[in-house]
Amino acid sequence: LRFVALLNGSALQDELIVAESRFEEIFPSIGGYGFFLIETQPSGAATTAAALERELRPFGFDAISTADRLTEYLAVQNTYLSTFQTLGGLGLVLGTIGLAAVLLRNVSERRSELALMRTVGFSFAALRWMVLAENVALVLAGLAAGFVPAMVAVIPHLARAPRTLPWMSMGATLMAVLAVGTLSGVVALASALRSPLLPALRAE
Repeated sequence: LRFVALLNGSALQDELIVAESRFEEIFPSIGGYGFFLIETQPSGAATTAAALERELRPFGFDAISTADRLTEYLAVQNTYLSTFQTLGGLGLVLGTIGLAAVLLRNVSERRSELALMRTVGFSFAALRWMVLAENVALVLAGLAAGFVPAMVAVIPHLARAPRTLPWMSMGATLMAVLAVGTLSGVVALASALRSPLLPALRAE
């Protein structure tokens, strides 16, 4: 069995299409047809479907328009996408909270180091920029470590339909994570610089 092509985005995307001669050769005991494509005017599609179902009811005939069939496929696809998007959003929230906790703890554990640097002449502005630069670098490295593999994973989909990716929402999400990481560093640094100088120096 060799698959020649896929029918993505069509009303037949869940069907396996083979030549009639080949099908009869492999399954000679099966006769008749179980799937029909009926062309009709859009204005009379509902009337035609109702007539077919009424007249062919003893044979279990079910008529559905291609638009409704595609809608059903997309509904299943959107359900999966919504589920994974919800799980991904939950993971992002937990990861962002963990990032803030790590940055806060990192600066808190460096109070004695920052106190010593203040003693030898570093200004508040210099310490502030140094710590913020370190935190932003860590956040950017973490974002790159997640973003680059994710883009590699979606390259096949991106090659087929580059406009289907939510670039705006992804960019907003990345900027939000960067903002949370930076804000966490600012809050932790302000707390560390307000701490008494002498106890921190004794600890160092």
